[in-house]
Amino acid sequence: MNIRKLKIKDAPLMHSWMTDSSVTNALKTDFSKKTIKDCENFILASLNDPYNLHMAITNDEDEYMGTVSLKHIENRSAEFAIAVRKEAMGRGYSWFGMEEIIKMAFTELDLDSVYWCVSKNNNRAIRFYDKHSFHEVLDLPQNVRDRYSDADNLKWYSVIKGDNFDVKDVVAGCRVVRIKTIPTLDSGELSFFEGARDIPFDIKRIYFISKVPEGVRRGFHAHRTLKQFLFCPYGRIQLVLENKDSREEIELSDPSVGVVIEGCVWREMLWIQKDSVLCVAASEYYDPDDYIRDYDSFLKEK
Repeated sequence: MNIRKLKIKDAPLMHSWMTDSSVTNALKTDFSKKTIKDCENFILASLNDPYNLHMAITNDEDEYMGTVSLKHIENRSAEFAIAVRKEAMGRGYSWFGMEEIIKMAFTELDLDSVYWCVSKNNNRAIRFYDKHSFHEVLDLPQNVRDRYSDADNLKWYSVIKGDNFDVKDVVAGCRVVRIKTIPTLDSGELSFFEGARDIPFDIKRIYFISKVPEGVRRGFHAHRTLKQFLFCPYGRIQLVLENKDSREEIELSDPSVGVVIEGCVWREMLWIQKDSVLCVAASEYYDPDDYIRDYDSFLKEK
């Protein structure tokens, strides 16, 4: 997944979500009469707009999956907005786009806060924002409220510079574990975990994957019974997990954070940084019959 500036080639796929009522039914703007030409004009105007930042969320093949925005950039704050194609829903694109543009707001634009609103009837969006523990805002500047004077029943959220908004406890039903870490002044850190104490199984096998070029994907399998604990002691690896309920991702870049995978969970690993190391502690010895390597078979079995 990536975010980049919008391109004219994105217009047809942008238009596809604008005319999809399942995407737009909870949005304030009526997009139903928009044309591809309107999309092209929007993209061209966005390239040199100092008060609004609009970025494309794309897959690894640079196919447009949605638009994520910072609007009304002023007074060290901005309004967040996002819309993704139906094909992108439930696959981690919304969270990735939101996370990346909020990072841009605080690191590149040096903003102090980002805010947004959602209809209280939009249960899907509210579940998404509440899951990530964003602040609900009750006191907003009048000029912000004036933009939505014709709308009621709104719930407002914000994130403030310094908030640790990307900490997850669960990813696609898999528990995120904080590995015990002992810091030493000017001498680094020592991290450790113990089988059956810190992770929910005895360890029978440990292996690691290294010397992988940037941009390479590995994994593409699930296990029927094997339990695993994955962590990245060096580098940056995006871990994509899919269970029967959802498809989500988490970036493994902190040596003190790992993920326990239990049950039938599809996993893919993207090397964001070359030579990153992925370490795995497993509950059983290697058994080729425990693997599900075909995605369609996984969909049936899960």
